Amino acid sequence: MAFPNTRVKVNVVAKPKQRSSLEVKKIILLLLGIALMAGVYFILPANYTGSARMMLSCLVLSVFYWTFEPIPIGLTAVILLIIMLVFGVVTTDVVYSGFASPAVFLIIGGMMLAKGVNDTTLTKRIAYIFLSKWGGTAKGLLASILMIPQIQSFFIPAAAVRAQLMLPIATMSLDTIGEKAKGNLRKMILLGVAFGGTVSGTAVMTAAIGNILTVELLKEFVGIKITYIQWFTYTFPIWLIMIPILWITLLKSFPLTEEEKHFPHVQQELENKLEELGRLNVEEKKCLAILFIIVALWFTEPLHGLHPSVPALIGVVLMALPGIGFTSWGNLVKINFDTVLLMGVTLSLGYAFNKSGAAKLIGDSLSSEWILYFLHSPVVAVITILVITHILHLAVANVSTAVVTLVPIFIGLSTKAGADPVLICLTASIACLHGYILVVEATPNIIVYSSGRIQQKEFLMPGLWLTGLMSVVVIVIAVTWWNWLGLL
Repeated sequence: MAFPNTRVKVNVVAKPKQRSSLEVKKIILLLLGIALMAGVYFILPANYTGSARMMLSCLVLSVFYWTFEPIPIGLTAVILLIIMLVFGVVTTDVVYSGFASPAVFLIIGGMMLAKGVNDTTLTKRIAYIFLSKWGGTAKGLLASILMIPQIQSFFIPAAAVRAQLMLPIATMSLDTIGEKAKGNLRKMILLGVAFGGTVSGTAVMTAAIGNILTVELLKEFVGIKITYIQWFTYTFPIWLIMIPILWITLLKSFPLTEEEKHFPHVQQELENKLEELGRLNVEEKKCLAILFIIVALWFTEPLHGLHPSVPALIGVVLMALPGIGFTSWGNLVKINFDTVLLMGVTLSLGYAFNKSGAAKLIGDSLSSEWILYFLHSPVVAVITILVITHILHLAVANVSTAVVTLVPIFIGLSTKAGADPVLICLTASIACLHGYILVVEATPNIIVYSSGRIQQKEFLMPGLWLTGLMSVVVIVIAVTWWNWLGLL
């Protein structure tokens, strides 16, 4: 009896210590963020207006808090909202305008769709189909892990959700493999989940928040509307090329012995799981039909003119309607409200960044002759934007913040240089999306890292290779495909 009592006593003492240490760390980070914000405000040149200085200070605070997360992202979003309102950075209407954007309802609709799809066994079935066919070898398992989120991207408009769905399937496969999965194979497959989730947001406009933000900011600032099919047309060659590049890079980065390359028992295990699911049930068939309607409406946007949020909301309604749907409304509304706040406030930051004059001041500061000269030539402009964005994205790790900070600046610079803002902003958006080097650069990276099975150092070398290769791919596509489409 003494042993259990001792163990309980140790637990009771240890937990408060851990909690206290964690709280102290969070408090220190909160204070550092405030000090950094104040420092930026007073360091900025005196010729900057008070509104512009406070706006830039807010952006610095958002980068710091969203990178280190001393508090939840939704709470940070509300704090930024309050700061802009209390200090009168811009008018109240502008501060709240982000939440009036249809992009917010696209995110809400997307998360509700993902919730509905998860109420069926459809995503598991897709995963088991791939893994039961190719999951018996390292190459086949990695290819399956990479391909499944590409399919999911058409009907699950959130990279975080796609990664969360894939991670347990990947870890289950690794656990089934056993001892062979404790070295390079583990690193390869887990990075496949992270990087595959990132690449899956490239071609489908609704599959990444950065894409949606770029489209909305272009529409707001220069009145240019990019449709779902236009985005797909511009980016699908990059998407198709990056998938095999990602597969080859991970295979080369984590070499395996002959023994580690084969595990037929995994394939058999997944075949059994697929058999357990049986044939497509009624709920899955209804889900597939509704998803087909949504994707068809997205692709035919030029014909009917409906914003992508409308088909998403139509799909949500169909999923919950008695007789037609297959899930309950009560379940569909159980979404992550932090993401809604993040989207709304990020858009508001972008609008306020422009209205406060901060974007113009930063643009003027960057308007040196050599930058404008580089932007004047389309090919050189693509290279310049890729380099600048990749470097800044390492500092401004959060994709949403990076897009909402850089896009308004690049729009101003492209106007001064006489360059096409769509070309400039599309390049910047793609560069922001493809974050491979640091864990904090992309949500799928963070989700995989949070599993505790992989470390930051294991992202570094394959991440550097993929960042370089992705840049080369974009440049090649720009001088060929984009040139043919008239973007260059």
